[in-house]
Amino acid sequence: MLAVTFTSWHFAERAVRPAARIQAEHYARRSASETISAEVSDYLDDNRFAYTDFAAVLYDESGRVVSVEAIPYNINKVQSELTLRINQRFRELDSEVTRIPIGTLSGNYLLSGKGPGLKLRICPAEEVTVRLESEFTSAGMNQTTHRISAIITAEVSSSMPIYSFSTKVEFEFLIAETVIIGEVPALSRYAWSSLDGQAL
Repeated sequence: MLAVTFTSWHFAERAVRPAARIQAEHYARRSASETISAEVSDYLDDNRFAYTDFAAVLYDESGRVVSVEAIPYNINKVQSELTLRINQRFRELDSEVTRIPIGTLSGNYLLSGKGPGLKLRICPAEEVTVRLESEFTSAGMNQTTHRISAIITAEVSSSMPIYSFSTKVEFEFLIAETVIIGEVPALSRYAWSSLDGQAL
């Protein structure tokens, strides 16, 4: 009898765990997205950045693009300030609690949304990292779009009475962009955190 009960519980656990993970990751991603988006929006409102704050396009005497130079001081400043602000906002948050119907965790479409709710706790991200990336893409005949984006990564944990999950989420926010007229030496994407002011 005990063996039958254990076997039944084992199969039930194997069926429920994947659905529980999907639900936990969904809520963790949503919670992190709302918090990070709000802080990035506030930061950009406080700092009206222009493309020229991060890069300078250099031309030769004939007007041909020679290089695009990163401005390391501003790049490092934004990465540092934004990291501190987002981490501070997460530290000020309490754990978010929601309830997921047990039927939703069964994986059965007919039972979705039915049954008593199982408590899901989303804990604030323990650590958030920010890096600025530079991306060049063709914008048509002899034109190149240069975008500067903030890539924000957070580790968010979530827990249920019998499960605990860790979710790594990544978000991208546009900081500045411009269209460069003329041929650019290379079209690619760079993580500026490792460039140290080199030519792009």
